[in-house]
This record gives sequence, structure tokens and C-alpha cells, in this order.
Amino acid sequence: MNGIFFMRQFFVLAAGALLSLGVAAQPAQKPFEPYSGQPGKDVVWVPTAQPMVDRMLDLAGVKAGDVHFDLGSGDGRTVITATRRGAKSTGIEYNPDMVELSKQNAAREGATGATFIKADLFETDFSHATVVTLFLLPDINLKLQPKILDMKPGTRIVSNTFTMGDWKPDETASVDENKGCSYYCTALLWIVPAKVAGTWQSAAGEFTLTQEFQVVGGTLKTGDKLSPVSGRLRGDAITLTAGGIEYSGRVSGNSISGTAKSGGAFTATRSGKAAK
Repeated sequence: MNGIFFMRQFFVLAAGALLSLGVAAQPAQKPFEPYSGQPGKDVVWVPTAQPMVDRMLDLAGVKAGDVHFDLGSGDGRTVITATRRGAKSTGIEYNPDMVELSKQNAAREGATGATFIKADLFETDFSHATVVTLFLLPDINLKLQPKILDMKPGTRIVSNTFTMGDWKPDETASVDENKGCSYYCTALLWIVPAKVAGTWQSAAGEFTLTQEFQVVGGTLKTGDKLSPVSGRLRGDAITLTAGGIEYSGRVSGNSISGTAKSGGAFTATRSGKAAK
């Protein structure tokens, strides 16, 4: 009996030793390392050169007090940089490994105000942002466009390289190769315009305005006279020209308050609700 017992003990110990060796032989798991062209949910990941990150945030005028969202935040560099400028910055990223990497990068660089969320950018509420940055393909930008146009007038949107279809940017800027950016080096800025389409009553007459993003057209009816209107929006700031007179002001819902270049105040009130 003792011999059988000792044999059993031997095999148990031997099996345990082999198991230990097997566990010890397992290679340590490599830390996650992203690579340019890495597949993602909506687009592949390509890192934005740091000089380009700086240029995008310069173009948006990111400063203390801004609420910034980076859609598809990758390794977190744009969020970290915005945080350094005093913004409250959040990165939205679908890849959980990238989210964890971003958190590590932020901790290493002391960017304690940076936040990273594993989420689908189409299902995320960023409506309270004052600045949105993105490096997505044109078709993704177009899908986001209705959501962006419903944001507060004056919200700044900056895209790396890719456009928003018929919505032309308000400004563009680029980074030269000799300044550290060799590809995807053009920043495009859009400022969400107020919605002004409709009929407006003013002392100058009745303005009937049409709107194509930040470009305004229409007519001014003064008595029996019709004058063409041309104009432009930059957020809630509007400039209109009709009958040789320039009007400028601020849009607040269904009212405009400002001045006419001919002298005096200019106010207008819209009849009915704002057009969608």
C-alpha cells in the first residue's frame, strides 16, 4: 500500500511540476501597440502628426473653458493637447485597446483632465461641445452632418483633410512638410450657422431669407419694391446686403439685433418657427 501511495504522490508532484513549467514557458503578453492603417469600426486608424494636431486646435481657437470632443480619438493625442490648453476634453473611441492606451498616455503626460470613452460616435451625445475635432472619411462626416448642424450656432468643427460634402469650410489651414507633417496636413474649419430661413419683419421691409449652410439669399420687399438679398453667417453673426445697404447683427432664435451701415439700429423678427 505504501508503495502505491508513494507512486501516486510522485505522479501528482511530477504533473504539478510539468504544469508549472508550462505556465512559466508561456510568453508574457505584449503591450498593445497600434499601427498606422489599423482597422477600426468606421475607418482605419492613421495617427495625426502632432504639428497637425496643434494646427487644428489653433484653427478652432481652443482655449480654457471650451468643451471639446474628439470623434475617433485613437491614441488620445488630440484630447491630451486640448486639455493642455485648458479645455475640458473627451475622446470617443470604439476600440477598447485604444481607449486604455489613451488613458495610459494621458496619465504619463499628466493630462488629468482628459476623458476617454469607449463608445460609438453615432450614438454619443456631444451636443454640448463648443469644439469638435475629427479625422474621418467624407461619408462618415456626411452621416454626422445633420447632428452637427443641430448644435448651438458658433460651435467650431475641425476636420483633418476630409470634407463635409456641399457644406464648404469657413476656413482652411495647412502644415508644411518641413514643419513635421508629411501626409494628411490640411485642417478645415466649419462654424455651425444659426438657422435663418423664413420671413422676417423689419423697419426696412420684409426679408424672405433662404439658406444654404452659412450662405444666405432671398429678397427684401419694401412697399412694392423687391431687392435681392445676399448674406453670410458665421455662427450667430449675420451680414445681409439688400438695396445697397448692409445690415449686420446677431441671431437669437426668431430675432435679429444689430445695425445698418446707413446708420441706426437694425432689428428683425421672424414670422413663425425657424426652418429645419
